[in-house]
Parts: sequence; C-alpha cells; structure tokens
Amino acid sequence: MNPKAFISYSWTSESHRELVRNWADRLMADGVNIVLDQYDLKEGHDKYAFMEKMVTDPSVTHVLVICDKTYAEKADARKAGVGTESQIMSQEIYNKIEQSKFIPILCELSETDEPYLPTFMKSRIGINFSSPELVNDNWEQLVRLLFGKPLYQKPVIGKPPAYISDDKPNPSNPALSRFSSFKQALMQGKKGLGVYRNDFLTACFEYADGLRVRQRPNDENFAERVLEDYGKLIPMRDLFVDWILLEANTPDNMQFEEALSTTLEKFLELRSRPNEVTSWQDRWFEAHQLFVYETFLYIIAALLKVGAFNTIHEVFTSNYLRPESDRYNPDNRFVGIGAFWASSGALNAPDGRRYLSPAAEIIKRNATRTDLPFESVMEAELLTFLACALDEHSRWYPQTLFYAGYEKVLPFFIRASQHKHFKKLSIITGIETADELRNKTKQGLERMRTDQWTDFSFQANVSFWNAMNMDKLDTVK
Repeated sequence: MNPKAFISYSWTSESHRELVRNWADRLMADGVNIVLDQYDLKEGHDKYAFMEKMVTDPSVTHVLVICDKTYAEKADARKAGVGTESQIMSQEIYNKIEQSKFIPILCELSETDEPYLPTFMKSRIGINFSSPELVNDNWEQLVRLLFGKPLYQKPVIGKPPAYISDDKPNPSNPALSRFSSFKQALMQGKKGLGVYRNDFLTACFEYADGLRVRQRPNDENFAERVLEDYGKLIPMRDLFVDWILLEANTPDNMQFEEALSTTLEKFLELRSRPNEVTSWQDRWFEAHQLFVYETFLYIIAALLKVGAFNTIHEVFTSNYLRPESDRYNPDNRFVGIGAFWASSGALNAPDGRRYLSPAAEIIKRNATRTDLPFESVMEAELLTFLACALDEHSRWYPQTLFYAGYEKVLPFFIRASQHKHFKKLSIITGIETADELRNKTKQGLERMRTDQWTDFSFQANVSFWNAMNMDKLDTVK
C-alpha cells in the first residue's frame, strides 16, 4: 500500500507555497499519496476540522512539517492555522509513545546554522531541505522513510559464535593489537620498525604455541579436537597474511625477507612436538601441521598478489633449519619447502567415506578471505608443486588441486603465455626460457612419478602439465 502524507506548512510567501506544491507533486510522482490544502481544502470546508482530521487520521501515515522561521514563530505563538495544527500535533506527540508519523523538514537555518523548529519538535531529527542541493541529496532518504524502506536496515540477530558457547577458555591473544601497532609504525615510518614487527610475530607464535598439545589427548574425540584447535588458529593465519600484504613490497625488502625466513623456521617448530614432550604420537600435532601447511600456501598467494616474485624465489630456494626436537641426524639439519606440507585424517565425508584429501577439504571450507579466495590458494599450491618438481631433493603432493576440475588452468599460468608475464615465472623459478622450464618440469614429474597418482588422474581428472599451461608458456608476445 502506498504511504499517505499530510503536509503542514506556513503560507510564508507565494514562492514558498509554490515550492511546497512542487515537492508535493514530486512526491506524488514517486508514489506517495499527498494531502495538501492547495489540493484538498475547498471553499466551504472547515479548515480547522480539516487540519485536525489530517493530523489524527490513522490512514495518514506521515505528517511532513515544513519548518521555516515563520512556521516556528506561528507554532510557538499558537497563531493562525499553523498554531491550530501545532496544538493538535503537540498533543499527539506527547500522548503517544511511537511518533515516527511526524517528520520535520528543515527548510531554513539561523545565522548559527541551527534549524528553525517549533518548541514541541526541538528534540526531533529532521531531514535537511535548506538548499536545492540538499533537497536533491536527501530526497531519496525522505521517500525511503515514507515507504518504510531505509537504505540501511538492522540485520537479523544470528546465533552466538561457537567460542561463546565453548566452555574451554582460549589463550589470550595480544597479536591483534601488536599488529595494529606495527602497521601504524610502518605507515608513519617510525624508527625501530623491527621491534614492532618482532613484537607482533612473537605474539602470534605465543598464541599458536599455547594451543600445542602437551598432554596425551582423548582418543575418542581427537578428530574434533584437531578441528577445534585448527579453527582457533585461523585468526593467526589471517594476521600473517595481512603482514605479508602490508610489508612485502616496502623499500627495506631485505629486513622483510629475513623476518619471513625466520617466521617460516618458526612454523617448522610449531608443527613439531614441543621440546618438553618426550612421549608422543605425530598425529597429536595435526592441527598445527595443517595450520602451517595452509598458512604457507596463503603466504605464497599473498606474495603473488603483491608481485613479490623475487621473494617467492627466495622462499622456494632457501633451506630452513629443522626445529631442535626434530634434529635427530646431525648431518641433516636443514630442509626445503617440502617440510611445510601436511596431510590430515580429521575429517570424514558425510556418508562415512574418506575425502580424497581431508586437508584440502578443510582448507577449502575455511577459505574465507575475499582478497585471496580458494582459487588463489590452489594457484599458490600449483606454483609450490612446480618449485618442488624443479628441485630434485623436494616432493609435494598438491592436495587442493583435487578441486581444480577438468583442464583447469589457473590465471597466473594463463598469463604466462605472454612473454612479459612469463618473466615473472622466470624470476620465481630461476629458469630463463620456457623450453628449459618444460624440460626440467617433465623430469621432475617423472621423478615424483605423478603418473601413478591415480586419485588425480582417474578421480579428479587433473593434468598438472595442462594446469601449468606448459605447452603455451611464453608463446605470445
């Protein structure tokens, strides 16, 4: 049903009457049924009865009170028709709780830029029509108000988050405030930036370390425990990614790369047993292994997004010190990027079957960032897989690519068909020509025996060679 509105105004001048009539005509064109004395009050009608009926009539959904200096003075002095209307409206306003019916239209401002309002409407919020520009700016607001369709509506109350109903206390998390301090220091060019960065990263790792298993978990609900702990680590994943997006392309890139290298070594420590734990099973640390695997992929995705190709090359080609608890062989103290990979057994399909990769399914479900969607994670994993194929000492099983689909080619590799974009891939891999890259990739795929990965070839129908656009790299100028 269309709204019906009565316009109350003062006959300040003929031009003011014409302006009010123009507004009334425009509102009628917008579907509002307007009651105006110029339309509806005829010779022989009782003007006071007309005014009272329009203010009190329940079929009139709104009363638009056109407030200028003259209207305010007449209303306060109870003069003429305005005075009569104001007495009726004042009683209506103070006798009823809900009075959204009465809308002040602010047409004139004082020298101090205060609107002229009758005393009984001083506390009410109005719509500013004090200039032609403001009329145009605020017209939609008025029409939406009359139709009860505001631009912003209060959302429906949802369910409390899981952490509210969880009776297990989470460790305190000062990392958010530390990141804000670091971000502010970076943006303001403060000295001692490394101190702010170190405080932030330390807070992240202390939070994550607080969730590491140090006592034998309950085997009956261990899978739920893994998913629960992993869920608590997702905010840390996002903070690490926010850091990468913020600092990866700053002028002092060397300090950033050193901090990133140290961070990745700390990831290896997180995914291993704490030093004080002397009796354990590797699966106890599955939540953190999954967190490290996923966060590593997000870091590569973030570096790709900001174009930090040299940094990606550095990440892929560096060796990382094993954590102390994993340093059994003194001649094997360093590992490559393959050490960041992880699997998971914590998730079953609804019908009780196993997913091709529970880890990939978990990562996909929690790909909540709009700036780095799941496709970006798949792209980062395919690039990581390529880096491992080119390194005879590394292996990688690209689990998220189970969701790539038939003949899927990801955007970074599609663009690498062009020479200018192939240069980016060349920087990352350290290989100058497409032919050399094709040869070395073929050797790497054969070394890893990917032709025997039947889950990809038969069930997921994925061709790594095609996904990397190998045959078309650097073929377009």
